[in-house]
Amino acid sequence: MEDQQIVFIGAGNMATAIIEGLLARGFSCSNIWASDPDSNKLKSLATRHGINTTELNTEAVKHADCLILAVKPQVLQEVLEPLQSELKSKLPLIISIAAGISLKTLEKSSAPDQAIIRCMPNTPALVQAGAAALFANAACSDSDKLTAQSILEAVGTVCWLDKEKDMDAVTALSGSGPAYFFLFIEALREAAITEGLKPELADALVKQTALGAAQLALASDVNVSELRKRVTSPGGTTEAALAQLEKDDFKAIIARAVNQAKRRSEELA
Repeated sequence: MEDQQIVFIGAGNMATAIIEGLLARGFSCSNIWASDPDSNKLKSLATRHGINTTELNTEAVKHADCLILAVKPQVLQEVLEPLQSELKSKLPLIISIAAGISLKTLEKSSAPDQAIIRCMPNTPALVQAGAAALFANAACSDSDKLTAQSILEAVGTVCWLDKEKDMDAVTALSGSGPAYFFLFIEALREAAITEGLKPELADALVKQTALGAAQLALASDVNVSELRKRVTSPGGTTEAALAQLEKDDFKAIIARAVNQAKRRSEELA
């Protein structure tokens, strides 16, 4: 992958995160291109990281061995339309991180036999702690899959899906999931303040508790249900809190929220 030219169409937060992850792993800045209509974004990337930039997608794609589509779903087809001749000429590997856009739609807007990988990353990629799910079309070789995996592993964990339809559930879980955790952190912080803690103290404690719980779950050889039981002493404070959450149907609320997110993902597709 070291000699491949990687081109980003779109230079927003996710593209920037992946670029920074690649550079941190030693990938050459001279082999990275970014295209975006926002000249300020491009200037910032070029100044901070020394990558190649252009405001013309048609110019950027000429260099692509791997083309990463990092644009909003609603403009994706508009972006791909002017690139048809270059795509047919070069047949780069395409990685799309546009949420809700199916492989079928991407294939209609690309060259025949185009190798395309659909990807659902999430925002913790901004701190190299992301979780990305990938699904490849039939035109992808093992080498294409390895390239995509290497790129996304620069910003976190990578999982491959057996079925494309699972992408909607993944979107509802890890794609939207950070927002669920942020809401819980927000609610826990506000509850602590209501109980008398200073905002700065509540903020520091809740964030560290969330981080510590996640790290413990990752490091442990037992499942999270067992970890929960270990911290729940009979008749103790944790048991009292969990009993209230169960009374308020906490798990059912989460299940309904995830289902709504999945259904919305299906509608967008």
